Amino acid sequence: MELLRRRRKELEKIEVRISGLGGQGVVLAGQILGRAAVYDGKNVVQTQSYGAEARGSVAKSEVIISDGKIGFPIVRKCDILIAMNQEAVEKNIKDLKTDGVLLLDNSVVKTMPKTEAKIFKAPATQIAEDSCGGKIYANMVMLGALVKAARIVSESSVKLAIRNAFTEKGSEANVLAFEKGKEAVTV
Repeated sequence: MELLRRRRKELEKIEVRISGLGGQGVVLAGQILGRAAVYDGKNVVQTQSYGAEARGSVAKSEVIISDGKIGFPIVRKCDILIAMNQEAVEKNIKDLKTDGVLLLDNSVVKTMPKTEAKIFKAPATQIAEDSCGGKIYANMVMLGALVKAARIVSESSVKLAIRNAFTEKGSEANVLAFEKGKEAVTV
């Protein structure tokens, strides 16, 4: 019986892909999500890839969160896809599980994909520009929306991860963006 419970635990994992363009903070969002999961006592693997250019090329960050061991460090089929632009949706929708969650920045994604996944929308770029001082905060807005929509990590752990990633001034602005993201999505 104990072996069966352990195997189930090893199989219980969440695979997240955050995708967008270089300069949108996709990699940083993945790192903060991963760190928050560690603070929650989970096992985590975080990987990233991006084009040769620093800004404007395709970027993605993948985070696998599990109560048990993680045997393979790459997301094959994601449970959650966060798309921060139209190209990200189009390139990655095929890798989203049919019963997964799609979180879109609907201030920049205008064509919604056909999917059986549950879709959540947050106008992250618009909120970041209007309420946080610049579109650079859209990644934290999306993390706030993710926490409210999927509840895969605790709010307190994300805030702690943000505070540990930035200076005091930077963490205040990013925590504000995170809070605005939680307000932006309807569950």
